[in-house]
Amino acid sequence: MTLKYYQDNAQTFFDGTVNVDMSSLYETFTRHLAPGARVLDAGCGSGRDAKAFLEMGYQVEAFDASSAMVELAREHTGLPVQLMTFADVDWKEEFDGIWCCASLLHVPAAELPDVMRRLTDTLKPGGVWYVSFKYGDREREVDGRLFTDMVEVGLQALIREIKKIEIFELWTTKDKRPHRTEVWVNGILGKR
Repeated sequence: MTLKYYQDNAQTFFDGTVNVDMSSLYETFTRHLAPGARVLDAGCGSGRDAKAFLEMGYQVEAFDASSAMVELAREHTGLPVQLMTFADVDWKEEFDGIWCCASLLHVPAAELPDVMRRLTDTLKPGGVWYVSFKYGDREREVDGRLFTDMVEVGLQALIREIKKIEIFELWTTKDKRPHRTEVWVNGILGKR
């Protein structure tokens, strides 16, 4: 369902997100990274963030589940963006940072703990992880996309299930896209 939406609307989604200024969020994430750190952009969409991290001097891997988005992200970033889902992730302690900006929110709530464990395994000990979800406490479908919304308490409960991860910081932000009013819950997590 969600994948079909991105396949059918890739260019519109790309155009609406690729130029959004995310610098304030980048800063909260990158201050935990050493220069040249290896970063995974998981569910990269347009490739906006992967490109920004590349331009900051980080080594970047990126993937998305939509082949149409992957093609646009490859073109935008110049990176060999991979076509894969969260279920395909099998790296082991390879990344210093993981960036999950508005990507985990498409995972059904029942599957989130397994996906989070899988991603945790890709992080090196001491690694950092950014996550964001639309603010709320339910699963819903909007225009052919599944959303798993989170509030702070829900995200804290989810993280408690992932033994090797701790929360460094949780905060809310307004949507960075023009003419959007959604609120987002953001988290900076760390691997013990």
